[in-house]
Amino acid sequence: MTVIRLFFLVLIAPAWEQRKLGDVATIVGGGTPSTNNDAYWDGDIDWYSPAELGEQVYADRSARRITQAGYDSCSATLLPAGKTILFTSRAGIGNTAILRRSACTNQGFQSLVVNDDTDVYFVYSMTDRIKNFAEQKASGSTFLEISGKGLAAGEFAFPSKDEQTAIGSMFKQLDHLITLHQRKYDGCANPLFLERRISCRKPSHQNRCSATTTPSG
Repeated sequence: MTVIRLFFLVLIAPAWEQRKLGDVATIVGGGTPSTNNDAYWDGDIDWYSPAELGEQVYADRSARRITQAGYDSCSATLLPAGKTILFTSRAGIGNTAILRRSACTNQGFQSLVVNDDTDVYFVYSMTDRIKNFAEQKASGSTFLEISGKGLAAGEFAFPSKDEQTAIGSMFKQLDHLITLHQRKYDGCANPLFLERRISCRKPSHQNRCSATTTPSG
């Protein structure tokens, strides 16, 4: 998959228009309500921290949520679903996920809210290159961090919106297939699944799998 992305974004990209990231998306930071005020927490507004982002393409639900009072008390901004790519700006720069529910983040993000002339999945498919840029430009004495201004200054090649949509759709389908195969692999690697397969292969007078499975341990 990485090879395919590189083919489009490195070999074909030089023919596209160079644009600053800040011209195709609004870079939005986050904030954290006081953890000493219980009225700010356990609400219904999703609030992400960098540790929550892993290999998943989409972000559907945060581990912690804040109340409206908590949201109003800090610098967090509600990010729109379907147009936002969460982008961690420190403590592991460049971890990403596309929001499928409106949410906000703590200050460990500089998220990308793409404009109407930009395809969100196309930009998501560029995140390896954006991550490389951010890591090169990051600074800090305690830990490396990229600012919203620094991220917005990055220049990348963009085709027309129609081309973005076509390429983004292709990557989306490929990512979906990869996810399905990964789930199938994870299921086959499950100890209970393997135990049942071994049980079925054991010879018996009926030459078939027993209807019961011996508990592990």
